[in-house]
Amino acid sequence: MRAAIYARYSSDLQSAASIADQVRLCRRLCTDNGWTVVDVFTDEAMSGASHLRPGFQHLQNAAIKGEVDVIVSEALDRLSRDQEHIAGLYKRMSYLGVKIVTKSEGEINELHIGLGGTMSALFLRQLAQKTHRGLEGRIKAGKSAGGLSFGYKMERHFRPDGTFTTGERSIDPIQAALIQRIFTDYDRGKSARAIAIELNKEGIAPPRGGAGEQGATWSFSTISGNWKRGTGILNNELYIGRLVWNRQRFIKDPATGKRQARPNPPEAWITEDVPELRIVSDDLWLRVKHRQGAIRTDILSAREHSANDAPKAEAGRRARYLFSGLLACGCCGANYVMISDSRYGCSANRNRGTCDNRKTIARADVETRVLDGLKHKLMAPDLIAEFIAEFQREVQKERIEATSARGEAERRLTKVCKDIDSIITAITEGMFHPSMKTKMDGLEAEKASLEAQLRGIPAADPITLHPGLADIYARKVANLAEGLNAEDTKAEAADILRSLIEKLILTPEPTAPGGHKIELFGELGAILSFCDNGVGTNAKTRTVGAGVRQVTMVAGAGFEPAAFRL
Repeated sequence: MRAAIYARYSSDLQSAASIADQVRLCRRLCTDNGWTVVDVFTDEAMSGASHLRPGFQHLQNAAIKGEVDVIVSEALDRLSRDQEHIAGLYKRMSYLGVKIVTKSEGEINELHIGLGGTMSALFLRQLAQKTHRGLEGRIKAGKSAGGLSFGYKMERHFRPDGTFTTGERSIDPIQAALIQRIFTDYDRGKSARAIAIELNKEGIAPPRGGAGEQGATWSFSTISGNWKRGTGILNNELYIGRLVWNRQRFIKDPATGKRQARPNPPEAWITEDVPELRIVSDDLWLRVKHRQGAIRTDILSAREHSANDAPKAEAGRRARYLFSGLLACGCCGANYVMISDSRYGCSANRNRGTCDNRKTIARADVETRVLDGLKHKLMAPDLIAEFIAEFQREVQKERIEATSARGEAERRLTKVCKDIDSIITAITEGMFHPSMKTKMDGLEAEKASLEAQLRGIPAADPITLHPGLADIYARKVANLAEGLNAEDTKAEAADILRSLIEKLILTPEPTAPGGHKIELFGELGAILSFCDNGVGTNAKTRTVGAGVRQVTMVAGAGFEPAAFRL
């Protein structure tokens, strides 16, 4: 018997020697049973509640490949503590003929899976409750329950037993001065964006990152955060000596194993006063809160009275403008965002000051140039011919389907009529039986149904093409922009067009219209490339038209006019 050993421990707080101890016990078990150990799989500091463990996954793959005959572990809970996962493992191994044997339980069967899985699930629930209770106790004592807010440093002191204290904090003077500066600047009228730009220019290290670390920059969201969740420097109540805990809880997504935050109701929050950790005065805090509230009120009021008076749920799902979220800066890769009511600009320059690109471009200019380029290419003669050919294929397809359905109904009707005639002939020859009446009633009902079905299927007409089909196509392409702006079609048309574009890169170029070169990436490129070198070409760079250039071409499945509502 070829044996694979699996060992695991859950936390960084546990000893890594636990793995060696588990493997030693499992090897002894294999030796006693005369099994040959062919591989050892381990997972260090990983919870048994997740099945997304490298060692656990490699163990299953080895069994699937037929490389092992028995899985050996110290106990069933080493393999998994999740009822669903341990049951799934047992079912898969049973199907493959692979035994599961543990030092504690022996050979695993359905009884172990049911009881062991239940006990492991209860253990995890009780562990979570005990952990939460312990963290609550630390908060009640004014200590940290995990994590360290910007502005503070950890304090460790020796206990009489030789261990260190945990969860104690003190104010970091340098970071505290920076926090007071941020609050004061915001109170004096500076925006969170302006403050972030200044801090980045001065090379001041942001929270959770060194000054020279890649991607470690101040952002306006680091400062303003989310007032409902209490995130961001301006919303951290610890700076006024108030410790708030249990604002949210975390739930694991069973499909991915990732934690998802869920807000707790305010009555579940736990608040403790820690005046020794105060950094900001109450007066300054209240002035900042007043300004935040006023700004928030102005923003909500502006949204309610905006020209785009869409329902809130609808506005939350749909992009406000045609290319919102698809524009990127060619200098730094950050998003191009609306920096005024009509112009796009680099968000990294606007919000962080980390990009030198200060050029802006009108939203209408971007949309017009991209749509004009699209219309220019779609009006190529080869593409019009392909549209007509596709139209013919669709009509032919519908004709074949209709002909097939009608032919099947006609064949069935002919058979039903023959069966009815056969029964009538038998009756006239004196071979009547009571069951014939039931049979006749069924056939007559089916005959009526088939006749009604045939009346609903029109006879196939010969394919005829409108003589102005090419003109109709040209008119639809020419009216593309109008269709994207029409109230009854713009939402659907914009979604379809956006789905074909991966991104649009805007790079400052003095000689280009609007001071920007526009590069197009995505499935739309495959459609536009059709009329140059055929479907599926991969040209490196080519001009699309109206100042729009295409850099990458993604191979498409062909031109399907119906998909674009042209």
